[in-house]
Amino acid sequence: MAEQRLPRALIVLVCTAAAVIVLAGIQAVQSIVGPVVLALTLVIAVSPLRDWLYRRNAPVWVLVAAPLLVLLVVLLGMVAVLSFAAAQLAILTPTYANQFNELIANLQKWAASLGYGSEQINKALASFDPGKLIELAQSVLSGLLGVFSLLFLIVVMLLAMSLDAPIYSRILTAARAERPALVNAFTTFTHKTRRYLIVSTIFGVICSALDIVALYALSVPLPLLWGVFALITNYVPNIGFILGLIPPALLGLLSGGPKTMVLVIVAYIAINVVIQSFIQPKFLGDAVGLSTTMTFLSLIVWTWVLGPLGALLAIPLSLLVRALLVDSDPNGKWAASLVSGRLPSDDGSPGSAA
Repeated sequence: MAEQRLPRALIVLVCTAAAVIVLAGIQAVQSIVGPVVLALTLVIAVSPLRDWLYRRNAPVWVLVAAPLLVLLVVLLGMVAVLSFAAAQLAILTPTYANQFNELIANLQKWAASLGYGSEQINKALASFDPGKLIELAQSVLSGLLGVFSLLFLIVVMLLAMSLDAPIYSRILTAARAERPALVNAFTTFTHKTRRYLIVSTIFGVICSALDIVALYALSVPLPLLWGVFALITNYVPNIGFILGLIPPALLGLLSGGPKTMVLVIVAYIAINVVIQSFIQPKFLGDAVGLSTTMTFLSLIVWTWVLGPLGALLAIPLSLLVRALLVDSDPNGKWAASLVSGRLPSDDGSPGSAA
């Protein structure tokens, strides 16, 4: 009797429906899932330190305490920077009321010189309120700060995962003989996530330092804060540097006028486009394993599911999904190629460039 198989279109439809249901479920418990994934990503990031201590026969408590201490310093530092940046922006906003009025008056004069009537000018200015842009910048800062509002849960998860990391490593090693594809998928996930974080951090620090120098040269208020903020937003794929550009560009407009704002925008574009578009990809290589389309789609989907934290963790989350659903399947080489944008190599893994 011939085997009856479900139509492929039906399988795709059912899988799509299941994916929507799962994502909606994750969104419903995002306050739990978000901190857990953040803790997992941070533990993966410091795993080389734990391996280095293990090779030097460090005590068990050192294997747990040293990586945890590094992670706590990073987390608390990010919370402090975001809190201070949001507070300073809120303090500075009222002090620029006169600059707002002057800016509007200059816009009215400029529009009048082009022959537009006062009614048209007032209507246009009503739709363009610089105060709303400041509120947008504050909402971006507040949203990122809300990522760490459940700091206690994140710290507890970091402690638990740091305690379990050594034994889980040995479990995966022991399971390689029975489930090689699954173990290799998780190993690849941790390697790519760690490399992505390291490379992004290095080039983010370079971009941040150059941004600080440019803001100092242009006399934009709080250049150090906006440089660190640019480092944090660097982890948001595709649009990260735009988010980091909003506060200093607005302050440049208010403190030095349109010319300063334009120079800030030009400096940020020059620094970030050159480094992130031409230099960074050569060092990152195929570490991410996601095509440009998948990267941008990841940003949209995970931001919808987990909010600002989803934007920060879009790449690690997509790599985790790829490990679970694609790389762990021995027959999933073509699905991996569609995700990575690379043709499968002779050994079945996506390797050669498309």
